[in-house]
Amino acid sequence: MENTSSQLKVLSVDIGGSHIKATVLDSNGTLLMDYNKVVTPLPANPDNIVKAIEELAKAFPNYNKISVGFPGYVRDSIVKTAPNLDNASWVNFNLGKKLEEVLGKPAKVVNDADMQGLGVISGKGLELVLTLGTGFGTALFLDGKLLPHLEIGQSPITRHNTYDNYIGDRAYEEEGKKKWNIRMEHVLQVLKTLFNYDYLYIGGGNARELNFKLDANVKIVTNQDGIKGGARLWATDAKPMPVVPSSTIKSII
Repeated sequence: MENTSSQLKVLSVDIGGSHIKATVLDSNGTLLMDYNKVVTPLPANPDNIVKAIEELAKAFPNYNKISVGFPGYVRDSIVKTAPNLDNASWVNFNLGKKLEEVLGKPAKVVNDADMQGLGVISGKGLELVLTLGTGFGTALFLDGKLLPHLEIGQSPITRHNTYDNYIGDRAYEEEGKKKWNIRMEHVLQVLKTLFNYDYLYIGGGNARELNFKLDANVKIVTNQDGIKGGARLWATDAKPMPVVPSSTIKSII
């Protein structure tokens, strides 16, 4: 994909439990370069994750801002929890500051579901965004504005299970697709009753495994759509990013 000129060029990074993905976006969330990814290192501690991002960034020399979606609770670019990575080592780690030191560009870090939501929401009404992957990510928006982050994945859904344990990757592998989908139907009904949302967006690697009929106000979104939220973090206007048709994006995810 050819690079094009744009005043804002954002290195947008998505940290996942299995892979770390990156691309460069313009101010409209349009991809300026193809995606690249590396396997999430083990142990997934700050040193190893920063080194992996630094290695990824070598393929994207032409950017002036950095946005990172992180799988945990993040406040002011400081990681508070990382339940699906090396959790204890991340507590109060200022990932934004560290990336600024290593890469030499201004950086912002938010929860990965928050960043995906910025890329896919319509900006009208109460909108809930879910990410189904190693864990269970959530983000909530009201008229396009991000509300305080809710780490629902670590909340109980049954007497013995959090959402992460109930419908995360491990549950999918251990219980199988049929039982996992039954669980997902239950979870969606709980969230529908709890939030009374106007729109629900479901992303993440396991979104494609859903095999039951979804309500008319529920939409499956791609990781490509979601990573565009990295540009929204630096945008000056308050309007949500337009959704680029997935067919126009070359994906290696």
